[in-house]
Amino acid sequence: MEYDVIIIGAGPAGYVAAIRAGQVGLKTALIEKKHIGGMCLNWGCIPSKAVIESGKLYRRIKNDAPTFGIAGIAKEQIRFEWKQARDRAHQIVKKLTSGVAYLLKKNGVEVINGEARITGQNTVTVENRSLSARYIIIATGSYHEPLKAKLPAEKVVELDRFFQLDELPQNVIVVGESSIAVEMAQFFSLIDRKVSLLVPGETIMPLADEYLAQWMLNRLKKDHIEVIFNASEMADSSHFDGNSLVVGEHRLPCDRVINSKSRKGVIPPMDINLEVKNGFFVTNEYFQTSIENIFAVGDVNGQSMFAHVASAQGYHTINFIKGVKDVLDPARYPLNMYSDPEVAQIGKTEAQLKSEGVDYKVSEFPLSANGKAMTEGTTEGFVRILSEKKYGQVLGVQIVSSNATDMIAEAAAFLSIEATIYDVAQTIHAHPTLSEVFMEAGFAAVDKAIHI
Repeated sequence: MEYDVIIIGAGPAGYVAAIRAGQVGLKTALIEKKHIGGMCLNWGCIPSKAVIESGKLYRRIKNDAPTFGIAGIAKEQIRFEWKQARDRAHQIVKKLTSGVAYLLKKNGVEVINGEARITGQNTVTVENRSLSARYIIIATGSYHEPLKAKLPAEKVVELDRFFQLDELPQNVIVVGESSIAVEMAQFFSLIDRKVSLLVPGETIMPLADEYLAQWMLNRLKKDHIEVIFNASEMADSSHFDGNSLVVGEHRLPCDRVINSKSRKGVIPPMDINLEVKNGFFVTNEYFQTSIENIFAVGDVNGQSMFAHVASAQGYHTINFIKGVKDVLDPARYPLNMYSDPEVAQIGKTEAQLKSEGVDYKVSEFPLSANGKAMTEGTTEGFVRILSEKKYGQVLGVQIVSSNATDMIAEAAAFLSIEATIYDVAQTIHAHPTLSEVFMEAGFAAVDKAIHI
């Protein structure tokens, strides 16, 4: 069977590329060996954020209901029902994956279930079928590295099995340093579990500005989450002692270990040589591999582990195939974390600006001075703008807020048009809204904030 494009993997990179390919008239085959939607829709982004929201609501009702004038709730009777939260997440997943399947069919994409093998520059086999295409797009995603410690198999939970649990443990150890690890640690804390976070290296949130990482570390400590750094060096000597995990000098209560370590690309079986480095396909600025008609998009190329970036790369690649040679700027990829409160970042970090010798200015405005935040009871956080001193161009934005992952889109717009802090200050925001903090931070950079 001959196609214009064969796409391997139906996660956010693959299914967006497939839909776009159908829209522009390319005969397209999409191969998926497990589930449409990939990690993000089935056991990553969507279900994890759904249960995190359940945890946030549980904590807020428990702690804040009387403050908001809500009476009649017996605090001692409030409990978190994991199965109901999990079932709600599953319902959302089912609705979204069904929607993606409909869009693929609507746009004429042939979906093939099975494991693909790349047999040549233009050929793929799947389920005893031989397929050929002018272009092949690899969108197979990534998977967590295994834990080094010798732990009983029944104690370890990989994230793709997390939503199969019928009960949640009381004492949890999360291993990892990324936003996913921090989100998982906070989720268990929100629902009153005892949590420890083992960080393989010396920092959490390695892609974030150091200012944000330090802020979140302080927040984790406030949440009574024990954070242990350089845990990878102690992993080989760790062992279970009764119901505790002994890691170096630390004895941590432990019913289950959640593996949220960094991920490596899922490299599909292939009979050709494509350049792979550090577990990821090597690509150029157009996501072409070492064979120019074969592309690698999403997690599998190692440029980002965010679903929105994977989707952008998939869309961009189909446009490139159709002759639109645009280059995506990694500095304009938002970094989102669905913690409590949320954290988001876009553009350059302070460390990057210092290394590049840029003369920059930092302006910040706290949510504690924002009227909408006060009415919502969400005054923890801030917006922070990094701008170039001479002309005032906005170079980076960092947000901590209850809805930072939505607010960062405004910052993305500022960066996309190379806006200055003067543009930010002069942008009229509705009142009262949380987004007014952008205007205030802009005024702070130009002269002085209005409401502080």
